Amino acid sequence: MGPKKLSFGSRSSSCGEKRKKSMVSLELKQEIIEKLERVVRVSDLGKQYGRNMSTISMIIKQKAAIKAVKPSKGITIIFKHRRSTLEEMECLLLIWIKDKEIVVNMITEAIISEKASAIYSDLKAAGSGGDMG
Repeated sequence: MGPKKLSFGSRSSSCGEKRKKSMVSLELKQEIIEKLERVVRVSDLGKQYGRNMSTISMIIKQKAAIKAVKPSKGITIIFKHRRSTLEEMECLLLIWIKDKEIVVNMITEAIISEKASAIYSDLKAAGSGGDMG
């Protein structure tokens, strides 16, 4: 007789649970790349950050794209076709919002939306960035 197979119900709770996927932030990816450049092993980075070696390897593969990105606050995903005009607009809009928060206590969503449209129109008219349609 061969070895017995465990039925689904007899597994321990740790084997039956699916691991919840978590997104790696852009800041963390940049930190991992910095450590890789200081000659830290992939396996050590995986253990340090609690990630699989394949995840670290994918970050290494995307190294050039990750280093080239100058993200706005809160950006976690790098889009291949993200327009530079949008990134520039977001940066200018954040600066405008910070200036307005110092002067005025209340900024509504409608005011921000109107300003974002105006900035985007100005940038598009000026021809800055690689618009794709």
